[in-house]
Amino acid sequence: MGIREIIGMAISSKATSPAKGIVVTVPMLVLAASGAAIFFFFLLSSLSTCSCPPGGVTRVSEPAGTGGSVAVSVGERISTSQDDVEWVRDQIRLNGLHMQDNVLRKGINPRTRAQQLQDLIDFKGISHYEGPNSDNHTALPCPGELLVEEHHSNYGEPWAGGRDVFEFLAESVHLKPNSHVLEIGCGTLRVGLHFIRHLNPGHFHCLERDELSLMVAFRYELPSQGLLHKRPLIVKGEDMDFTKFGSEVMYDLIYASAVFLHMPDKLVWVGLERLASKLKPHDGRIFVSHNIKFCSRLGGEECTKRLKNLGLEYLGKHTHDSLLFNHYEIWFEFRRFKA
Repeated sequence: MGIREIIGMAISSKATSPAKGIVVTVPMLVLAASGAAIFFFFLLSSLSTCSCPPGGVTRVSEPAGTGGSVAVSVGERISTSQDDVEWVRDQIRLNGLHMQDNVLRKGINPRTRAQQLQDLIDFKGISHYEGPNSDNHTALPCPGELLVEEHHSNYGEPWAGGRDVFEFLAESVHLKPNSHVLEIGCGTLRVGLHFIRHLNPGHFHCLERDELSLMVAFRYELPSQGLLHKRPLIVKGEDMDFTKFGSEVMYDLIYASAVFLHMPDKLVWVGLERLASKLKPHDGRIFVSHNIKFCSRLGGEECTKRLKNLGLEYLGKHTHDSLLFNHYEIWFEFRRFKA
């Protein structure tokens, strides 16, 4: 007996009941209860098979100005959405805020970076320990030049641009915490910090030749950002020597930001040859910023042939905008098309 027959019988019994009252027998109660149970069973089944988004996934706007939307896991969104931008604007408006001249404020010993550095050299800071055991209170003493963050001005664009690069690359490869990432020339971790924060411990690797940049990374940026527990594998080296990263790791993303344009073309090709087998087939990506003159100088056909011999192919050119300042960056994308 189906749901329609059960409901029909209930209606029929009600229509033929005596006018003075409704008499419902025990079998009828059992029958009605069974019908209700069957109805809810089919209702729940239909809900469980609907094409609704899975739990933990929501639709959010793309970065401001790009249009469209993308499905991402709740709590794992990477880029700034249009809703985020509007929220910031609302907070500024509701608080009646306006940009003020960036001058030293009255407070406890206000200082420029240069003055802060001089204070650290002359007095070791505002309040400090004296005597032979004075250094025992600082677990990881850091040079004053790093404490005042002078290295944040070593780039041709604001330090905040590192976040823009991270968001573009992370979303391009659908980055997950268990992804493996290699940066060629991570410098002072302007970009790398964001990857390290997002990835599982030990999943961010970097080859860097500049000793000062490495000191900044280990002695200031990682400790001050609370990221020492992420144990990134950052190696001092040059000439595209990746042997210290091991032979078993396969990368989801390999990228070089403003690095290859400073290298001889021959050395770039040496690096690509060594890295091709380290890139995950099909889904793994190599991104190179600014230009690929190491390729274009060979000519289109010769470049394509050389890439093919390495199992690589060129996928296209991309640009991404900065969130906080008027700037865009160019990236060239490659993938490994065979195992």
